Amino acid sequence: MSVCSELHPDGPERHVVLVAPEIHWNTGNIGRTCLGAGARLHLIRPLGFSLDSRQVKRAGLDYWDRVAPTVWDSFDAFCQIMAPRDGEVALFSKGGARLFWEMPAPQRMFLVFGSETGGLPDTVVSRHPDACYRIPISSAIRSLNLSTAAGIALYESLRAGRPP
Repeated sequence: MSVCSELHPDGPERHVVLVAPEIHWNTGNIGRTCLGAGARLHLIRPLGFSLDSRQVKRAGLDYWDRVAPTVWDSFDAFCQIMAPRDGEVALFSKGGARLFWEMPAPQRMFLVFGSETGGLPDTVVSRHPDACYRIPISSAIRSLNLSTAAGIALYESLRAGRPP
């Protein structure tokens, strides 16, 4: 039984997708959050670190082996195999047109985040131009930490997707 079905037997299926993540600590923290929330983690190359590095494992604590992220050579390869449908994808960017609590809550959902310094590539955004969301922040900061943003979006998608 997968963690997702263990936590949500009749509930939502969630996938967190990191496109070209650069910082091992963020990826480890996001992996731990995915494991705790019953979501799957997908990493799109290039990665800014080695998955064998002790820093990634340290950030994921002793859970990293159970996170078992799927690594894809490209976003195209990911889309070809996972086949996300319209309405199942939410892209997160500080320039997103809609607020994150407006995202849909289908049974299966892919929450997609870009790299820490570059954000989402235009090639990814162009695939789902109407699915760009943002988490509001004050003008006091430039952006949220990637692992914080992923946690906020993941748990909001679970809250919104739970049965009444």
